[in-house]
Amino acid sequence: MFTGIVEEVGTVRRALRGKRAGSIVIAARTVLEGTRIGDSIAVNGVCLTVVALGSDEFSADVMPATLAHSNLGALSPGDAVDLERAMPADGRFGGHIVTGHIDGTGTVTEARREGNAVLLTVRADPSIMELIVERGSIAVDGVSLTVADRAPDRFTVSIIPHTGAETVLLGRRPGAVVNLENDAVGKYVRRLLLGGGVGPAGPAPAGAKRTQTKLSREFLAQNGF
Repeated sequence: MFTGIVEEVGTVRRALRGKRAGSIVIAARTVLEGTRIGDSIAVNGVCLTVVALGSDEFSADVMPATLAHSNLGALSPGDAVDLERAMPADGRFGGHIVTGHIDGTGTVTEARREGNAVLLTVRADPSIMELIVERGSIAVDGVSLTVADRAPDRFTVSIIPHTGAETVLLGRRPGAVVNLENDAVGKYVRRLLLGGGVGPAGPAPAGAKRTQTKLSREFLAQNGF
């Protein structure tokens, strides 16, 4: 699990893409501290497993599905990427719950300055937009951000100076593709509201009845949610 608080901006040294899989080598320093082979590091919000370590770099394998459904497949040597190590059990929770399993990508449509911040607007598919709420949380390229505004097909986040200086977001110009992960809590609540239940997956045994959740919009409203 991650928190969306980027620790370091790394640099891609090598990015290999094959027909069935790929691999990536990233130059870094901070995220290498205490890291061992098998540990997880989020790269632009995508959870990857470290398979090799050097004095100033790490390597990770990238599955075909990840290359196809994230912006990692478009990375080239020299590109900057957001990096975050998995959160330790005794760590400080500075952002929000981020799993590193992105829901898809969006396209930057506008980047404009407002005071000391930059407003970044991202267009996204309906499947992602339906889980975005104003003042809610979303991870953009692995950065925990608050939604400032939303429309049916796009949302806007505000990049404060510190976030802009410590991440890749200010380099995302209109047309850039960014990785998006919806708030994990919202995804589970939606699943329950749609009647997905909380029991084991798969068909129920013969003669048995699947237990349905009693969670509903009315129940939530009656209990102050």
